Amino acid sequence: MGFSLFLFLFIFFTSLFNPILSSSSSSSSSSSSSSSSSDLIQQTCKNTQYYELCVSSLKSDSTSSKADSAKGLALIMVRVGMANASATNSYLSSKMPSVANGSSMKKAMKECSEKYASANDALVNSYQDLSAEMYDYAYMHVMAAADYPNACRNAFKRYPGLIYPAGIALREDGFKHICDVVLGIIDTLGW
Repeated sequence: MGFSLFLFLFIFFTSLFNPILSSSSSSSSSSSSSSSSSDLIQQTCKNTQYYELCVSSLKSDSTSSKADSAKGLALIMVRVGMANASATNSYLSSKMPSVANGSSMKKAMKECSEKYASANDALVNSYQDLSAEMYDYAYMHVMAAADYPNACRNAFKRYPGLIYPAGIALREDGFKHICDVVLGIIDTLGW
């Protein structure tokens, strides 16, 4: 159930963030091109901590067939992370109206929503850094993005009696896994 929700949100949001990736001009047939892009995806994903997530995310994105380098795949995975952070922010925001004003739960959820917005901003910066081939800054921004969910979890710990909701914990894990995949790909870029 959790992975299905993630996959649905991934496909939905990647269609919103669908910039044109550079692709090499080649006279190969489209089947040869898709075979080489599949090979690139598999080779690149072998260097990540979550191979299956990497492969399924990249193969689900139609622009991955146009990526001609690990950098292009990293840009796609950053967009996946942006979509995930944005979806989690929206999820948290949608839950707040049903929580009593001034309650500890509402305060914690508001803080979490803000942290996921900041995570998205960090990934936007990472995308720009990757595009400019500033891989050290891109890496730093992805690490920062991956840390924002910890602040969300800590917000719940500050209020006695509050339990970190399982739905948020699941989203946190998914987001951190995406960030780990991005970091693994950036590691291959030879900086």
